[in-house]
Amino acid sequence: MEKTIKLRGRIDSSNAAEVENSIVDELKGFDGNLFIDADELEYISSAGLRVILRLKKTYKTAKVINCNPEIYEIFDMTGFTEMMDISKAFRKLSIEGCEVIGEGANGIVYRTDPDTIVKVYKNHDALNEISKERELARKAFVMGIPTAIPYDVVKVGEYYGSVFELLNAKSFAKLIIENIDSVENIAKESVEILKTIHSTFLKEGELPNKKTESLKWAEFVRPYLPEDIGDKLLKLFNGIPDTLNMIHGDYHIKNIMRQGNENLLIDMDTLSMGHPVYEFAGIFAAYVGYSCVDRDNPAKFFNISREQADALWKLTLKYYFPDKDEKYLNEIEAKASIISYARIMRQFIRKNEQNENTVKHIEFCKNYLIEKVPVTDSLSF
Repeated sequence: MEKTIKLRGRIDSSNAAEVENSIVDELKGFDGNLFIDADELEYISSAGLRVILRLKKTYKTAKVINCNPEIYEIFDMTGFTEMMDISKAFRKLSIEGCEVIGEGANGIVYRTDPDTIVKVYKNHDALNEISKERELARKAFVMGIPTAIPYDVVKVGEYYGSVFELLNAKSFAKLIIENIDSVENIAKESVEILKTIHSTFLKEGELPNKKTESLKWAEFVRPYLPEDIGDKLLKLFNGIPDTLNMIHGDYHIKNIMRQGNENLLIDMDTLSMGHPVYEFAGIFAAYVGYSCVDRDNPAKFFNISREQADALWKLTLKYYFPDKDEKYLNEIEAKASIISYARIMRQFIRKNEQNENTVKHIEFCKNYLIEKVPVTDSLSF
């Protein structure tokens, strides 16, 4: 259990006792993790510091958060930063009027100026996610993956964001939209990075296991399918080999940025490890799968045409497997699509709002799996 108390204005010898009594009353019966929010605290004297010290003795895990620089300096000068967890306030950033250059399941990416982008997380309490993504980005960078690493955490309204320095960078989607580069060349360059990722091998447990996550998709949709097909679907997912390949997990043209002559990945919170078929399932979903009902989805999400999205998918397969014939590429697509539609079906079943569009997506995915699962022997290649 957690509780946050707010400190406001000035706390000195004239009001410290009153403030402490108010806090004690507020915390009556509470026994959990205490956060002391100093966002609105303007000044604190030694009398106020003694109030904090007594709270720390009662609540061993107490933390002071959101200190402005002046308040943080007082805590630092008096040695409080060595006795307890005290953190500075996050810089506040406005995204009003900023261009949206990317969006994923966890956040929206804005360009705030020519040099800077910020990923704003959809979860109000995203600090753990931000910390995790930063560590994953650093890990990928050290391993030779061309990755943009966030250098600051900010508050954007009630949400948190990660700030990246990307000088005049444009996403691959933007390069296509502005006719700066062709779909074919973009596919070639994205495959180069994709191969670099997949040829990076990890140690067991070094990153989240994609198979563990994917089995949840199959297990979830299983009861919604005829029993024999649901059982076989789960068997197919279980049969995907456990490999140590690095996987991006949300690989598409909005998550690849060109900065000068260098291409960089963003949105590293989905980084994981496993068989590359999971990556192809994600790419298929982005370019083709989510358009199973809404044919205009690529225009809404990427601002490109359906034909361009289809071409990106086909060209990704062509350049990833340059020595394979069309039959082989079609087999890869069939395997990736089964994984993709199982995941999409689960996503739409779990939606809070069940409307006509949701039902159509579920029915499409269900009918697709009923048709394709019986004629599929393996999901690996």
